[in-house]
Amino acid sequence: MKFDTFLATINDWGKFQKVKYTLICLTYMLPPIMVYTYTFTTAIPNFRCINPAAIGTDKYNEASNDWFDSMYKPTAEQCNALKPLSVKECQRCFIQSRTNNQSSVNAELRKCNEYVYERKHYTKTLVEEWTMVCGRLSYRSNVQVIFFVGYMVGSLVFGVLADKYGRRPIMSVSFILMSVSGFLCVFGPQKIYGFWPSYIIFVTARFLLACSTRGISVSGFVLGSELVGPSKRLLTGIVIEYFFAFGQLFLVLFAYYIRTWRALTGAISLFTVPFIFFYFILPESPRWLISQGRYDEAEKILRGIATENNRNFDEVAYEQVKEEQKISMLNKHNQEGFMGLFRSKIMFIISMNLFFQWLVQNLVFYGISQNTGSWDLNPYLSFTISALVELAAYIVVHLILDRIGRKLPYCLFAILFGVVALLVLPIQKFMPEDSYEKKVSLNIINISLKFFASASYAIIYIYANELFPTNLRNTGMGICSMVARIGAIIGTYCNDALARIWILLPVFLYGIVSLIAAVLALMFPETLNKPLPQTVAEAERMAVISTRNGKPQSTITNGTEREGQSLTGNNEDIILKDQLQRNNTDDNQL
Repeated sequence: MKFDTFLATINDWGKFQKVKYTLICLTYMLPPIMVYTYTFTTAIPNFRCINPAAIGTDKYNEASNDWFDSMYKPTAEQCNALKPLSVKECQRCFIQSRTNNQSSVNAELRKCNEYVYERKHYTKTLVEEWTMVCGRLSYRSNVQVIFFVGYMVGSLVFGVLADKYGRRPIMSVSFILMSVSGFLCVFGPQKIYGFWPSYIIFVTARFLLACSTRGISVSGFVLGSELVGPSKRLLTGIVIEYFFAFGQLFLVLFAYYIRTWRALTGAISLFTVPFIFFYFILPESPRWLISQGRYDEAEKILRGIATENNRNFDEVAYEQVKEEQKISMLNKHNQEGFMGLFRSKIMFIISMNLFFQWLVQNLVFYGISQNTGSWDLNPYLSFTISALVELAAYIVVHLILDRIGRKLPYCLFAILFGVVALLVLPIQKFMPEDSYEKKVSLNIINISLKFFASASYAIIYIYANELFPTNLRNTGMGICSMVARIGAIIGTYCNDALARIWILLPVFLYGIVSLIAAVLALMFPETLNKPLPQTVAEAERMAVISTRNGKPQSTITNGTEREGQSLTGNNEDIILKDQLQRNNTDDNQL
């Protein structure tokens, strides 16, 4: 008897699963909080060079700005000689160096060393404390780049550890590491240490924070999915993404009332402490216990599930589950190896195309998501709108994916993203600078881009998992996950470096690569209602014969389907589970 069939006998979605899954969903609010806290702690407020005639008393206000502009602000003609910097970037990073009798025409420009910052939205950010603007902007980018490297390392390391030692203990270790690294971010950087010691401590703490974030995401999502049968994986897969958006809304509430970077980071770190005690509340995955041959421990948990769901525990059925697992543990999966992705021409094209799709979607998603500060709105309002739009995108994906398939929605969202992004060119050319119409148009574009990026980002994880053959799925998804982080890193650098040339240049770049990705995705076959390919030959046959007859129907059943059927609930963290499980722990074996 399959484990899913047995689980149905003690209630697949009873009180026990609902309560435990709700707790797991709450933990999934932590990853977005940790990722996007940086948006506020290192926000770049409006700034300009300090007035050399008012050092110590200069402030960023209308009167002081007018005085500075009349004496020291570079002209547009002077800034045009400093290509490729934009005029705006030049005017806030350079100052005229001239005597009182010298005209601005003949004055030379020099780089600023000190700046004054606007206090309208932020009391104090790390950007101000460490002067991470203008020529030092790369210090800001590097912190987030290291964070995404930690994302990559954490996904692999904690995924392997969760498969070896269990989901619950690794989640607990991740919670502890998250709290410790969070407080290290708060108290590690100190003025008395100087810049470099403080910077190294902060970067290291952020790296560890990213590792712990992935440990929670991978272990938590897998644990939640393993407590239910296949019939509920679409529900669990999408609902947990909703909490990802809820986490962003929770963060903006904190950030709105706490305007200094150290206090905000400290409050967020305190918020993580209660989650450490989830070790005593959450159960271990009975699927994992059975896959490891720990049948008595699994039986104890399963009996608890049956009791809380008011169902009888069928001992005979459980013995059948144990016997089937013992037999399956004697068999070894046939792994074709890394080169199986590239030996044949068709499989090579599919693999390289999928790697590119993952890179582009992470580049686009994180590039847009981390750039809400450049929206011409209150930054807290911008972030809130961004989170709500992301939530709406997940709802739309939830409603359409099992009705019209994967290929059409993915290509459509990617194309729409590209088309809308390219609209920044005519807006920039034909609309007057700082006009109300231009501001409204750009805000509409930013909101639309966030929706399309979120939707295509969610779909690619599901789509890619259904295109790789079973005997290469672990390897293929592992490479996709690695390439995805590279895309996130590139997006971080684009937002900081390219925006200095033209504030809309990153968006324009994202639009181009999204259109390229959409065109290349057209060669993929549709996977809805089709069995997952088991071998390279089946994957190639599916790619060649890519037509479908009839209206797509959902492949979700009552919990008894075989591995070959597609499961919409397989998103990023299910994929990471698949890529890291090298032994006999598939649902198909249980």
